[in-house]
Amino acid sequence: MDFRDDEEAPLVTGEGRKVRPGKSYTRDVHILSISFLLIFLAYGAAQNLETTVNKDLGTISLGILYVSFMFCSMVASLVVRLMGSKNALVLGTTGYWLFVAANLKPSWFTMVPASLYLGFTASIIWVGQGTYLTSIARRHAKDHDVHEGSVIGVFNGEFWAMFACHQLFGNLITLALLKDGKEGSTSGTTLLMLVFLFSMTLGTILMFFIRKIDGEEGKEHVGSSVGVVDTLASLPRMIITPLLDIRMLLIVPLLAYSGLQQAFVWAEFTKEVVTPAIGVSGVGGAMAVYGALDAICSMTAGRFTSGLSSITFIVSGGAVAQASVFLWLLLGYRQTSGVLGTAYPLIMAALLGIGDGILNTQISALLALLFKHDTEGAFAQLKVWQSAAIAIVFFLSPYISLQAMLIVMLAMVCFSLLSFLFLALKVEKVFTRDE
Repeated sequence: MDFRDDEEAPLVTGEGRKVRPGKSYTRDVHILSISFLLIFLAYGAAQNLETTVNKDLGTISLGILYVSFMFCSMVASLVVRLMGSKNALVLGTTGYWLFVAANLKPSWFTMVPASLYLGFTASIIWVGQGTYLTSIARRHAKDHDVHEGSVIGVFNGEFWAMFACHQLFGNLITLALLKDGKEGSTSGTTLLMLVFLFSMTLGTILMFFIRKIDGEEGKEHVGSSVGVVDTLASLPRMIITPLLDIRMLLIVPLLAYSGLQQAFVWAEFTKEVVTPAIGVSGVGGAMAVYGALDAICSMTAGRFTSGLSSITFIVSGGAVAQASVFLWLLLGYRQTSGVLGTAYPLIMAALLGIGDGILNTQISALLALLFKHDTEGAFAQLKVWQSAAIAIVFFLSPYISLQAMLIVMLAMVCFSLLSFLFLALKVEKVFTRDE
């Protein structure tokens, strides 16, 4: 297998090289990033509260959501190819709006249908996001004669840094509006959800202003019944083919772990660590710290991304940060009162945020660099494995202890890192041998 085209190249152009004028796509990165921020500051904060405010209904709803997400991700690349990435992004926002609206009157009859529909729209918005961002990064690099890997790193760094801010801003809003009541109850939920719906509406409107990628809608013949039938017939191949690539098989554990660590924060960390220490209203503060460090590390990691070697180094650092939290909780953490009782969950949230920011930017850059000829398929695999891992955590959360979950997390972070390091070594050897 030839990895030459997927490895590193010099980051900067030579001083004497003439740069061709071309269209700048930074405007679209800004709009896309702000739109996701407005949508996910609402959804992310609402999701953080599901297991604490809606109890078992919230936990099961999230489990249903991510099972739907997993199965829909298998066909998401097809939907994005048929619709185009911009149209997929716009349609994808509707599921998030409906899910938050269902939280105004949470019941099995509102939350379950909303969760199922969100699973579908989430699959296409995320495959659309990965495809769109990668496509404009490649076009920007080509038009301005700069190294593709560095542009992908910078664009992903900006997007994921802005996206990570949703945890900061969304949870600060939660902290301001949600109050602890008597006997574990909370007040201010309705006002909070209305504010979130307003934010999501603005984000959806903003999504209309990103530019379509020239020629993208010509990739599949949407108006031709023959073209649609042929595409549907090729669906099993589109799902299975990426898994026949040894590179994808070695990345899959890391993709699954990225979902596990996010679900651990949403389902276990907020419920079992933060809430007992600083209350339900304190979840917003802890997740704001998580989001702030997530954003900082997303931007920083994106700026330092140039190719597989840099990605390997950065991912290793993120894995160590999160593993330290799991070990701390498993071996040494005891709930205390006073300043330390508040500080400990915030420190853990910061370390978990560092790891998440690194994984988000580096996995996106890795897939963009290694799978140039099937971007939609690669990002669909990312969401299949992420959502499957997240669904497992939400369904198992009511039935297993925090200690058991921590052991699973430690085992998975070690296995995924070893698998990824083997991939990096394999690619580097092939590249060196070809030289």
